[in-house]
Amino acid sequence: MGQGYRAAARSLSRRSLLATTGLLGLAAAGAAVSAGVNAAPDGNSLRAAGGGPRSVLGIEPIVRTERVFSPARKREVDVVTILPPGVPTQGLPMSLLLHGLHGTAHTAAIGGIGGLLAAAAAARLVPAFGFMAIDGGDNYWHKHFSGDDPMTMLLDEAPAWLAARGLNAEPFACTGTSMGGFGALVYGRRRAERGRPVNAIAALSPGLITSWSEMRKRNAFADADEWAALDPLQNIAKLGPSPTGVWVGDRDRFIDGCREFMGRARLEVSRVTPGAHNDEYWSTVTPDVVRFLGSHVR
Repeated sequence: MGQGYRAAARSLSRRSLLATTGLLGLAAAGAAVSAGVNAAPDGNSLRAAGGGPRSVLGIEPIVRTERVFSPARKREVDVVTILPPGVPTQGLPMSLLLHGLHGTAHTAAIGGIGGLLAAAAAARLVPAFGFMAIDGGDNYWHKHFSGDDPMTMLLDEAPAWLAARGLNAEPFACTGTSMGGFGALVYGRRRAERGRPVNAIAALSPGLITSWSEMRKRNAFADADEWAALDPLQNIAKLGPSPTGVWVGDRDRFIDGCREFMGRARLEVSRVTPGAHNDEYWSTVTPDVVRFLGSHVR
């Protein structure tokens, strides 16, 4: 367990502890609703998680899917908004929600996070906020040598899409899983470079690969130098001041890179718990992720 998490744990307020306990209780109560969906196999877990935002205690999030054109990606993309029910949406704080490799906007809501948010907001365990997920392709959320540029889409196009729907135009946070966790850390860096750091970054099982020989198999970077310039693990000092949480299972395929990152980065939450790289594991940590994000809504 990293020093950042130990320090954060010592200063965790009683209110935050109660919120986490309450969220865990909601998740446990909702387990019967989603039991048949959670146990996704490791290999295709991100696609298997595409059951979408699940209800908790019968409280379902409001989910809308729209098709828009992204000039940065040079194609139409799906935009999925996940909102808690029964709250005013005008100016609602929003977190981007980034999917993993071979995923889409429809598979980004891992671990029942949408339903958990809806129930937590209804119970007033966290302030109301929402998620926006967008199709980002398979290129680790950066400008690919093919011309596909999902990071510019997030930085320059998503704010207008949020504003057009009456939501807060500037995401207060970025949340991502696997490749999306890598992307969330890069997004936080880019926002800081623009002088507008986000309030929080949540990275679940981030795809922090420790060798170019392994990363090059994904055809996401032109060469080792481009990867080295962007990789969060090799650019920790450039990631910016945003409070950051990292959650990873002890049997995750990216555990080595995550442990190294946790040992070197200044993190508000740094948690290794039993589990693999699948939805079954993610459903055990999304209560803490929702609590963490909720604590940084401003």
